[in-house]
Amino acid sequence: MKHAGVHHVSLNVDDTQKVAEFYVDVLGMKEISRPDFGFPGTWLQCGPQEVHLLQVDDHQAPQGQHFALRVEDIDGAREELIGRGIDVSPINEIPPIARQCFLRDPAGNIVELNQAYPK
Repeated sequence: MKHAGVHHVSLNVDDTQKVAEFYVDVLGMKEISRPDFGFPGTWLQCGPQEVHLLQVDDHQAPQGQHFALRVEDIDGAREELIGRGIDVSPINEIPPIARQCFLRDPAGNIVELNQAYPK
């Protein structure tokens, strides 16, 4: 099978409006048009990819499952989030690959911030 990369990541959440506000207002994504599938959800543009939020009754965030956002300045991004009251893990160093830290969205899903080491 040949593919051209990841189109979107889908996340189950307990409240699409609350979680979408976090991804837009805090993480800088942009809400985009979503067809009416008969259940609540929100689509977000994240660079060339998309994040799809699907409202699920009794949502429980999965253990360890996450997706990563590429950032240019992880120190600055982390400090900005902490300044907004977001709990962000310390930065982990994974030489020579990347620096990373983690946070949770309002539904408890894990989001990684990832800054690649220069090549």
